[in-house]
Amino acid sequence: MVKVLISGEYFFEGRVRKEEKCEYFCKNFKLKIKMKEIIPIACDHAGYELKQRVMAHLRERGFEVKDYGTYSAESCDYPDYAHQVGSALEKGEYGRGIVICGSGNGVQMTVNKYRHVRCALCWTPEIAHLGRQHNDCNCVSLPARFIDEETALKIVDEYLDTPFEGGRHARRVEKISEVKC
Repeated sequence: MVKVLISGEYFFEGRVRKEEKCEYFCKNFKLKIKMKEIIPIACDHAGYELKQRVMAHLRERGFEVKDYGTYSAESCDYPDYAHQVGSALEKGEYGRGIVICGSGNGVQMTVNKYRHVRCALCWTPEIAHLGRQHNDCNCVSLPARFIDEETALKIVDEYLDTPFEGGRHARRVEKISEVKC
């Protein structure tokens, strides 16, 4: 039995399924339900204002947003929020995410602690493009104190619209997860 929630998430056998699994399930049972992609997002106090604008932009583009905080510009600790995005990506609850802090470094380091999370720190749209095209990044980190809103939105668009090239890059991306001690 499939239940579709207002938020657009699918539940089957009590577990949240990624969109491609849901489309496969729905296709096999001739269900014609189109799910909006949900983008998880988190920030610290320095990224709060930019996060608000990015979330509005995502919604304008037809995405749903899962906001993991912070919910104000009051000083806070970025790992408390970035860990939630990293964990959700690692579990496969979402396919890609966005994190924001003052420099972009702290949140990027936090989410990159999770297996299969490849977060690119982006300060230009070109970096976002290459992060997707060559590195198959599934998360982007924005440095709120170093880029303006227009640049941030261009970065987000480039990240969302650029496919992974695969080929020789796929072999390299696979090697990222290899642990050699």
